[in-house]
Amino acid sequence: MGMTMTQKILAAHAGLEEVTPGQLIEARIDLALANDVTAPMAIRALRDNGLDRVFDKSKVCLVLDHFAPNKDIKSAEQCKLCRDFANAHDLELFFDVGAMGIEHALLPEQGLVTAGDLVVGADSHTCTYGALGAFSTGVGSTDIAAAMATGRSWFRVPEAIRFELSGELQPWVSGKDVILWIIGKIGVDGALYKSMEFSGTGVASLSMDDRLTICNMAIEAGAKNGIFPVDGATCTYLNGRAIRPAVEFCADPDAAYEQVIEVDLGAIPPTVAMPHLPENARPASELTSVELDQCVIGSCTNGRISDMRIAAQVLTGKRVHPRVRTIVIPATQDIYLQCVREGLVETFIEAGAVVSTPTCGPCLGGHMGILAAGERAIATTNRNFVGRMGHPESEVYLASPAVAAASAIAGHIVDPQNV
Repeated sequence: MGMTMTQKILAAHAGLEEVTPGQLIEARIDLALANDVTAPMAIRALRDNGLDRVFDKSKVCLVLDHFAPNKDIKSAEQCKLCRDFANAHDLELFFDVGAMGIEHALLPEQGLVTAGDLVVGADSHTCTYGALGAFSTGVGSTDIAAAMATGRSWFRVPEAIRFELSGELQPWVSGKDVILWIIGKIGVDGALYKSMEFSGTGVASLSMDDRLTICNMAIEAGAKNGIFPVDGATCTYLNGRAIRPAVEFCADPDAAYEQVIEVDLGAIPPTVAMPHLPENARPASELTSVELDQCVIGSCTNGRISDMRIAAQVLTGKRVHPRVRTIVIPATQDIYLQCVREGLVETFIEAGAVVSTPTCGPCLGGHMGILAAGERAIATTNRNFVGRMGHPESEVYLASPAVAAASAIAGHIVDPQNV
């Protein structure tokens, strides 16, 4: 029987000719990732088990992005533990204030993941890198500790769902709308521990940023990973960027899928996920009665330069509603600098927004935009669970940068074509 892309990558890294869904394997990894929230637990696990080394100082990556720059004493202590560990082991991939960015935007930008890689990260949105033709997935801090020490991890080979994409996106529609629309159709457990494999003629019309956004939120459908085929756009993105040679894996024609779901990209409207689950997806045009207190444009999902440009395009020459606090967070230092060079920061400030240093910040209810009871935010982040961005009686509506920026101007949720 043929194998999917994911199954082929897992087989290659396990040293096996083939693998089958449900099979338990041990495989070598190309990169182990942790951040200032998850790394300290892994570091302590290493120490508790008497392990005083990492398997490869060039393949263990620590990014201080959740509470950095440090917001309080606890976060400062967490980051110091990571810094001390990175210094002690001479880690080559350590990103601190001034060099760091939101991890899942930073790693692709810096070429630390390439096609054919197997990457594990102590963060659920590690599945982002499937956009590059890699197998990447989130694991717990104990598993990351083992991966950091041995360079290996265990996996249950996932079943797969194929999403056959056709057509092209309408104006103001992006990868964020696509994944919200898909999750709205299949639910937050619709791909539970499965591989979401995207294919079809519509793939070519999606930018790499669209694909990164779609794979980033595969976990919100319960998936083990999301993955796109390697095509010309992938190779162009990786060329001169990737630190390892790309290896292309293609699904076999007779690969087995639990189901095939047809997706007409041209039929997807600007979409918003209502509280308190990403599956509560509705067309933005149906939610115009929802008034807002805050807008957040950023995160590992939508903090890339294309997201900043789209938001600036909507905001140019306009002002955000006086009631809507608008927070823009470029995802990395390079993106922030590009925003400065292109005049996007000026546009944001003139529109009445504030611009933050790269950080996960408010996405996980950390800092830089916590909500009070009864407040509503529209955000380009990836989760809108109860209390996700602050008080349990607050609400988060997930949207694309275009929808978020347009809604910040209107003071309520709106289709960007109407601003």
